[in-house]
Amino acid sequence: SGSRWAGKEDNDLEDIDSLLEKIEDTSGLSQQTQSGIIADSRPLLYVEHRNLNPENELKRYFGARAVLGDQRPRQRQRQYVRSTWLTAPKNTWPRYSKTGIAMQLVDTRRGVQHFTFEHHREYQQVQFKFLDAVESMDPNNIVLLLQMNPYHVDSLLQLSDVCRMQEDQEMARDLIERALYSLECAFHPVFSLTSGTCRLDYRRPENRAFFLALFKHLMFLEKRGCPRTALEFCKLILSLDPENDPLCVLLLIDFLSLRAREYTFLTRIFQEWESHRNLSQLPNFAFSVPLAYFFLSQQEERSELEISQARERAARLIQLALIMFPSVLMPLLDRCSVQPDARVTSHPFFGLNAQISQPPALNQLTSLYVGRTHSLWKDPAVMAWLETHVHEVLRMVDARDPLVEDSEHKRKMRYQSAPRNIYRHVILSEMKEATAALPLEVTSQPVMGFDPLPPLDSIISYTRPERYFLHPWFPRWHSRRVPSTPSAPGLEAGAGQDLNQGVNRLMAAMRDMLANIQFQEPPRDDNPEGDGDWD
Repeated sequence: SGSRWAGKEDNDLEDIDSLLEKIEDTSGLSQQTQSGIIADSRPLLYVEHRNLNPENELKRYFGARAVLGDQRPRQRQRQYVRSTWLTAPKNTWPRYSKTGIAMQLVDTRRGVQHFTFEHHREYQQVQFKFLDAVESMDPNNIVLLLQMNPYHVDSLLQLSDVCRMQEDQEMARDLIERALYSLECAFHPVFSLTSGTCRLDYRRPENRAFFLALFKHLMFLEKRGCPRTALEFCKLILSLDPENDPLCVLLLIDFLSLRAREYTFLTRIFQEWESHRNLSQLPNFAFSVPLAYFFLSQQEERSELEISQARERAARLIQLALIMFPSVLMPLLDRCSVQPDARVTSHPFFGLNAQISQPPALNQLTSLYVGRTHSLWKDPAVMAWLETHVHEVLRMVDARDPLVEDSEHKRKMRYQSAPRNIYRHVILSEMKEATAALPLEVTSQPVMGFDPLPPLDSIISYTRPERYFLHPWFPRWHSRRVPSTPSAPGLEAGAGQDLNQGVNRLMAAMRDMLANIQFQEPPRDDNPEGDGDWD
């Protein structure tokens, strides 16, 4: 097309990314193409132990000497430390002793093994103390609890959140690694991180810490410039419950694949899962998969046929994405500091109405996508390719292509409300644009770092004993029993429920208190929404 979209000057490109590009360019073929044939014969969610270690990724980029310094690589840190895959125990950590967490094999069905973590009596007692500590609204009480029980997982998760709010990233990361170590030490002998056939049920509270610790760990890895390792952890989380995906990592896996330049993996998950998972209904897959094909089409070492195939697929899929989700384009260009030409700005199809008219649940997904991945679209070659197809789409719109009207109808019907795992993901992602779009029924309830938005059909194996002892400063409403709502699906009326509501309110107050130290107002939104599923 005649006009080049003008990019406003923008120097905030990720330094580490440009550095990695230079390194990868000089190393000839990317690893992916060398092992492409082997990789594709393995199961989709196959996880490799070596890819869970960020040191291996950093060594690939910077060389072993830069990562390890002069220490002898084979040297073990302490003689009594268990060898683990998820994290390497550190010298600075307290000595590990059994915590009272165990893992049981629940059953094996159709070649898939279902496990669950269990809390023994002594661990349950610590868990009750932890809830007391959270109720007290004083993070120092959690610190005291950890001094006595240095591997209590929920305390580690909760304190990590507190450290992050206070900008102590190093400590926040260390606490998450300690939680992962504690959980891995409790693994069942046949529980495998790599087989892709071991499942954990998120409805059981004892299992949630493992999902959450893995998620928080991968977020730290990505920020540290280890996207390939983060992708491996993402695959691991997805393999624990691929059907329900309780933390909705499908909203993240495309971004990590692109950041790690694992384009073939992204196109493969799309091909294998699209028919039964409708991945193209998620804006992140709709846009990231054509971007992956575009990057594949730029790899000169591929055959003519592969390149032309990739180019065709990229073209077809980006047009479908723009027609299905027109509201992504303008915010994306804005975040990339790109000014589109007059034809695009004056055309109503991508105009403000595209944003205003979209259902709230879709608004969360599109703002999450733009906030998370805009940096991957800044490349001038990507922009030139996108521009061509934006103009092609406008031609289709003007020619009244039936696909356009059909997509608009689907948009209105499908995104009335988001399933709970999407809200959970948005909360964990802490992407300002997306959390601002959360509905009131989510933002008005307390959300705790150690158990954000618990499933409505939780499977509770033990409950905290009822206590009527009241601190003198305890709010009065806590002594009155909160009326239960038996009509709510999956909620058991009863003492545990009443107590939890009190705990939740106090925990929310604690979060607010910590957030206010940072002078952050929690975002509010007034979109009333139900709990639902994509059609």
